[in-house]
Amino acid sequence: MGFFSNIVKGQLIDVIEWTDSTNDTIVHKYDMNGKEIMMGAQLTVRESQVAIFVNEGQLADIFRPGRYELQTSNMPILTALKSWKYGFNSPFKSDVYFINTKQFLDRKWGTANPVMMRDTEFGVIRLRGFGSYAFHVTDPETLLKECFGTNTTYRVSDIEDQIKRQTVSSLSDAIAESKIPALDLAANYDELSQFAMAAINQKIMHLGVQLTTFVIENISLPEEVEKAMDRRTSMGVVGDLNKYTQFQAAEAMRESASQPGSVAGTGIGMGAGVAMGQMFAQSIGNVTQQPVQQPVYQQQAPQAPQAPQAPGGFCPSCGNPFTVGAKFCANCGEKLQTAAVCPKCGNEVMPGAKFCANCGEKL
Repeated sequence: MGFFSNIVKGQLIDVIEWTDSTNDTIVHKYDMNGKEIMMGAQLTVRESQVAIFVNEGQLADIFRPGRYELQTSNMPILTALKSWKYGFNSPFKSDVYFINTKQFLDRKWGTANPVMMRDTEFGVIRLRGFGSYAFHVTDPETLLKECFGTNTTYRVSDIEDQIKRQTVSSLSDAIAESKIPALDLAANYDELSQFAMAAINQKIMHLGVQLTTFVIENISLPEEVEKAMDRRTSMGVVGDLNKYTQFQAAEAMRESASQPGSVAGTGIGMGAGVAMGQMFAQSIGNVTQQPVQQPVYQQQAPQAPQAPQAPGGFCPSCGNPFTVGAKFCANCGEKLQTAAVCPKCGNEVMPGAKFCANCGEKL
């Protein structure tokens, strides 16, 4: 009798438990290996676990963390499904599923394609973003019905694609509804993260899971927008744009003039020489305020006052005025277009004209 008793016990299960050796298993089906469950068997459900008994495809009793001795008294649904009489003490068959309710941390998300949005400053732009999130199972029964099916194992990879799709959609809505300018997105990552997480949880609650954290690590702007931001930053650092333009022109003159034998270097060198000559003459005029006394024996003929030179126009590069006949700008050395102008009013005249069409001055 003892031998046959051992054989019978070897075909029964008296201890049911599951120790998770992985970090990404959400649902695990206990392997019965064709055996039956002994009435009075010990069921151990660890913290962050839930055990669910399924009878012929129908969900039965749910056991939270703790240690249980399986009896008809603590399996009311299974007792009703199997129509057990009071005091039933025979082995039975049932599927047992363990659901992990712990948090699955540091899951990555990112936008596979750029997200289009309308910005008040840059117009329509494309954004890319990435970050991390964590989730856990909040409704094991719903997860078992909606996602698990008849598999023996259900992992994080089986559900995270669905979560990522909802993440991109909700984040796009969050950015559009917030109306935050693209330049200010980085300063509002926390607010956008909370807004997006609430929207995502509304869309995945029917799966029995919920996000516990959602972090936006970076939202990158298109290359063109980043270049525009860099230019704007440079302008702010420069300050006086006119002085910066003059400095850039002087640097260009220096670099061109340093190239020996080049036409551009020769022309700019001549323009720079003219400009330096005028500056030297102006400085000499400022120093010698009083006229030089002439000897008594020299008879100087009275000189007629010299008429001021009529302006020839303005330099197209720096805007400095130049006189009639100047070939290079005295300020930046830019080569000037030589055009005939009236010496009285400065109006352009046709080549070969004898009178100014604007004031009638004889040319």
